[in-house]
Amino acid sequence: MAPFDQRSPNQQLLPLTAKTNANDHLEIGGCDVVELVEQYGSPLYILDELSLRTACQQYRDGFKSYYHGESQVIYASKAWNCLAICAIVASEGLGIDVVSGGELYTALQAGVKPDVIYLHGNNKSESELEYAIATGCTVIIDNWLELKNASNLAQSLGKSPRIMLRITPGIECHTHEYIQTGHLDSKFGFDPTEVESVFAFLSNQTLLQCVGIHAHIGSQIFELQPHQDLGAVMISWFKIASNYGLNLTELNIGGGLGISYTESDDPPSITEWVKTVSNSVITACEAQGLALPKLISEPGRSLIGTACVTAYTIGSNKTVPQGRTYITIDGGMSDNPRPITYQSKYLAMVANHMSTEADQVITIAGKHCESGDILIKDIKLPKTNPGDILVVPATGAYNYSMASNYNRIPKLAAVLVDAGTANLILKRETYADLIRQDVLPTKLQ
Repeated sequence: MAPFDQRSPNQQLLPLTAKTNANDHLEIGGCDVVELVEQYGSPLYILDELSLRTACQQYRDGFKSYYHGESQVIYASKAWNCLAICAIVASEGLGIDVVSGGELYTALQAGVKPDVIYLHGNNKSESELEYAIATGCTVIIDNWLELKNASNLAQSLGKSPRIMLRITPGIECHTHEYIQTGHLDSKFGFDPTEVESVFAFLSNQTLLQCVGIHAHIGSQIFELQPHQDLGAVMISWFKIASNYGLNLTELNIGGGLGISYTESDDPPSITEWVKTVSNSVITACEAQGLALPKLISEPGRSLIGTACVTAYTIGSNKTVPQGRTYITIDGGMSDNPRPITYQSKYLAMVANHMSTEADQVITIAGKHCESGDILIKDIKLPKTNPGDILVVPATGAYNYSMASNYNRIPKLAAVLVDAGTANLILKRETYADLIRQDVLPTKLQ
């Protein structure tokens, strides 16, 4: 097997440090998964620090190798935003992409410097815009209302904020409809027909610093061609902007590289993606006779997705005559809403019997009061018993961040594992946490 730094984490089905130990247990980051569940409870998110850091390094160093100009990788923290993850990626030289005041607050509290924080979103409130401008973050302007609000806030605050414009490039990818964001019929960004009017508006602004443009064409993408095409589309706007006296110096090409959720998934490596994006922008700039802009990318899923697994405890089972055999776990759609939302597919394994032959076809059901709370349909597993530990890989992206308290189930704990040591990064919610915001009117007491 190739050394850790030569394997692209997004192509792995398990974290880079995963192995079967002498007890026939799954081990991650030098920690026995069964023992982690005994210590921290179930279900449990287990995040491998080495996998996350390796992905950060491959993006960062890849751009240094393949792109001749300045570059900055920023983590799309909507995938999983918490203090520890923001601190880890920042320590690797990455910035943070945030899409709300809450994500911005978390990044700042984690010690991330405002000059590498970028605020996204298609309906930023005035208070969120004010927060970003006041703290010195770059704001990605998505529409006319935001542009005018940013102009007004710059004047009232006496600030000269850095902004970028999000433009819909009209490039479609073969991904789930809900996560296609670059085609023309999208809620995100300025339509290409609006852009020259926006440039004209900005040419008369004295406080707004428009430093560049942004595009994002989707998520969980396995194709390289759309990213190859994106450079020419976006660089063409640089030359048009110069006709309005605007000197654009930064290009954010988004993220979107996919990861392996199942054996059939075959995404490009991080290095392949970086090389494709870099060559695309370099070629487009040479064709237009333009200097290379600062190239910004914002990977999320491909940084964090395969670095984490979720461990569950198996409970009841049921076999339907001439039908499926179900086993039930102590979690489900509240900690992983992707199967019921996107029909996403996952793998699973029994962490306390790693070498036992998978000879039964099983459907894994969650514990929620929903018939659609099915985590995985028809997967081959060994015979299981109540109390066995089921592990689902590739749960680092859009699992905790989209988790809910449906059925008033507390959110999971998360641990960071590295070199045989586990550190709690998210406490398990308690029942008291669930009613923390409840208010009981006096007349009902």
